[in-house]
Amino acid sequence: MADASPNEDDSSLVKKTLDWIAEAGINGLGVLPSAKKVADDHLRNTGDPESAIDSIIMWRTTYAAGTGFVSGVGGIAVMPVTIPAALLASYALAANTAAAIAYLRGYDIHSEQARTMILLCLIGESGEQILKNAGIAIGTKLTKNLVQQIPGKVLIEINKRIGFRLVTKAGAKGVVNVAKMVPLVGGVVGAGFDSFFVNACGRVSKKVFIM
Repeated sequence: MADASPNEDDSSLVKKTLDWIAEAGINGLGVLPSAKKVADDHLRNTGDPESAIDSIIMWRTTYAAGTGFVSGVGGIAVMPVTIPAALLASYALAANTAAAIAYLRGYDIHSEQARTMILLCLIGESGEQILKNAGIAIGTKLTKNLVQQIPGKVLIEINKRIGFRLVTKAGAKGVVNVAKMVPLVGGVVGAGFDSFFVNACGRVSKKVFIM
């Protein structure tokens, strides 16, 4: 079944949320360093980009299971969509992982195309269907040059679908707390979910951001 489109007000809220996630993931926020710094640090320690990518996924997966990360990420309290702070922090950490991988694969992570693909990695394998619906085949054909040529109109449509998957679900009330769709313990996203989510995002990023 195709995703229903959120109304205009909901779309504005979702866009603000996606912008926050992308900005936090790419440029860093609070205790979260910029994606470039993460990439450079791991590259310095490993010596080659592919080893650095594997190192980033491993360390970020471990970090996601730790404590104290949410309180160190600023700006969550003023987000316009009611999403648990722990889940937003997980989104930011996953986006940071994807952005660092994109950077190591030679992408301009500040371009609108790369930002969209970074957000796409957060929804996992289902992102492939979104790309297919937009006329883009993921895999060997999804090269860096192809990503850079995705037109703005297509990016807008992809972002709408990503936002719907991340922030909303179909219903008469429009924007719905995405926490209802993920495992919760006492209203807080569990560390096990965080680790799984960030690791999955890293693995999808390796598939999406090819040279």
